[in-house]
Amino acid sequence: MTVVELLDAARGGLTRPDPAATFAAQGDGALLVDTRPEPYRREEGEIPGSLVLERNVLEWRLDPSSPDRALDARGRQVVVICNEGYASSLAAASLRSLGLDATDLDGGFRAWREAGLPTTTGPTAPGEYVTIPA
Repeated sequence: MTVVELLDAARGGLTRPDPAATFAAQGDGALLVDTRPEPYRREEGEIPGSLVLERNVLEWRLDPSSPDRALDARGRQVVVICNEGYASSLAAASLRSLGLDATDLDGGFRAWREAGLPTTTGPTAPGEYVTIPA
């Protein structure tokens, strides 16, 4: 299997919302999880209200059975965010295999920003929620 085939397989089980639909989902209680590395979040900004979880610990922080989980995400839609929506598709598929209602933002953070949706400066520490500006 190639990485393109792996990505296609991961996306086969996802309904990937665009930035506007993701913004609406966040308003309805979806959990947005930003997995981008700190340098990207520092340079490009962050999505207010999102939870920062580095990709290398994502499953441990969201698996309902993990003693290291950051929160119990059962029954809540989880939207994973990366830069452009590639790594987040693989991450969302992994979270779905853990039984979570997970998907990813089509186009990633850059599509969100290009759509003119709210952003704030970063970086927020891993495991913390991005502050919503007053």
